[in-house]
Amino acid sequence: MSAQVSAAEFRSMHERLRASVPWGPADRRGALNYIKPEMVIEAAGQIRLGRHVSLAAEIEHLPGPDNQDPARHQMLSPAGAEASPAGLAFAYDRFAMNIHGDADTHLDALCHVIFDGTLYNALAPDAVTQAGAQELAVDTAHAGLVGRGVLLDIPRTREVRWLEPGHHVTAEDLTAAEAAQGVRVGEGDLLFVRVGHRRRKRELGAWDAAAARAGLHPEAMEFVADRRVALLGSDGNSDCAPSVVAGVDFPVHALAINALGLQLLDYLDFGDLVQACERASRWTFFAVIAPLRLPAATGSPVNPIAIL
Repeated sequence: MSAQVSAAEFRSMHERLRASVPWGPADRRGALNYIKPEMVIEAAGQIRLGRHVSLAAEIEHLPGPDNQDPARHQMLSPAGAEASPAGLAFAYDRFAMNIHGDADTHLDALCHVIFDGTLYNALAPDAVTQAGAQELAVDTAHAGLVGRGVLLDIPRTREVRWLEPGHHVTAEDLTAAEAAQGVRVGEGDLLFVRVGHRRRKRELGAWDAAAARAGLHPEAMEFVADRRVALLGSDGNSDCAPSVVAGVDFPVHALAINALGLQLLDYLDFGDLVQACERASRWTFFAVIAPLRLPAATGSPVNPIAIL
């Protein structure tokens, strides 16, 4: 397939992937159905060193070229020095954020993407109201997403520091990373794809990631679907920009969330994980993602933990 995808080609791909979903019209869990209890038990065997690292970036409170609507942190109590020297006092505060941005680590729920007038599994879009999502909300995953994590490090395979904004990851890149890292992505896995977004940001500074970023080519979702991946995450937001699909700005979001029922983790930070995997000489680990209990939300900030 060429780098560019026509609108007709994309819709054909969307229909093909949507038709591959095996759980029937009543399903609301999507790819989480791939995670079976026996897989979680087996995945726990990945814990051999007792080392655990975060895959989340620090939440950013200052505006930047990739963060026009930063999180807001407000202290509600007096400063500690103003507390009474006698008796009991408390420090307390308030926090607010735009869940779906280009800076902070977050989980996209299945209600996040409407494509051609429907949500996942052909659900009518009026399930999302001014009061929040009545179906497919992030609380569907309130028990957590737990299983074997697999990190495919594309810059490592290509022998570069990062993929430049606008570059995309193909299915061939994913299979090449598997071969180079001695791992194979399988059913129920939590797949993490590194493009080097965070490293580039640390070394060169922030840029307008909405306009230019590295990500997966839409055809790479054929790989994800064939392997029956339960969750997909990236240190970008999985989509490259500019989009390679005419008229569709976020084709990977449309294919993953809307067609496959596959939740996405956006803007992870793999810095500590890469070091831990290199020390352990393996690229698999036990992964735990715990979204907040937000019963009508389209996503949640998260702090995924990898345990090796």
